[in-house]
Amino acid sequence: MALKHEPTTPQHSVQSALRVLEIVARHNAGVTDAELARQTKIPTPQLAALLRMLRREAYVKQVADGAYVTGESLARLGSAHRREQALREKLKVTLDELRDSIGAAVYISRYEDGEIKITDFADGPRAPKVNEWVDFRSSAHASAIGKSLLTQLDLNGRRDHLSRHKMARLTSRTITNERVLLSRLAAQPATVPVLDLQEYAVGTVCAAVPITAGSAVGCLALSLPVEHAHRLREAARTLNRGAAPVLLSLAIQGPPGVARGRS
Repeated sequence: MALKHEPTTPQHSVQSALRVLEIVARHNAGVTDAELARQTKIPTPQLAALLRMLRREAYVKQVADGAYVTGESLARLGSAHRREQALREKLKVTLDELRDSIGAAVYISRYEDGEIKITDFADGPRAPKVNEWVDFRSSAHASAIGKSLLTQLDLNGRRDHLSRHKMARLTSRTITNERVLLSRLAAQPATVPVLDLQEYAVGTVCAAVPITAGSAVGCLALSLPVEHAHRLREAARTLNRGAAPVLLSLAIQGPPGVARGRS
């Protein structure tokens, strides 16, 4: 299943979004899109898409004259009082909305201290999470989450991880040859979601995109029952488009919190 390159990565979008938010926050009386374009040098189509996303997430809002001012979400996050709770609530809402728009369980994972950790997920009756029948920490070679995180490490980092976790055959589709896996990881474009087509578990397909903030290696992933595999291509595209709001919440939040289920 081939996926097309996206024109930009979530990281690029978030870097641009943070620049926009910094400028909006400095202009209490509001700032026009023309002034934002002049100060940020962001092309008009890209800026328009960013502003739509920021309005949708309530980080900015438009006033009567069309200028942009700080939105409710940014105002809440800018307050020291209950800031951590507001950040958690914002991330929860963002993940829940992404789950509902895709129709699949979604996961945030990070690579910390040489191991894979699921830090957040959103599931529900119509979007069940994957059955973790083999610990994700030891199945990076097979899962979309693991492969996405490994692509963000250098070659030595990938080899170090594989040296500590044997590449077991989990299904008939699992890659167990280290040379083959390393070759595929090296060829994986940053703007194309990583797929798992029943490599981790029979009956499940997955996709993942990187959401690295600063030096922290992370990814956003989804899982679908195999009977919904025909939706994976479009679901992966939606996941990629929805990664920017999630990454923006994480970039504002800072260090990851404790994993919490979403239902």
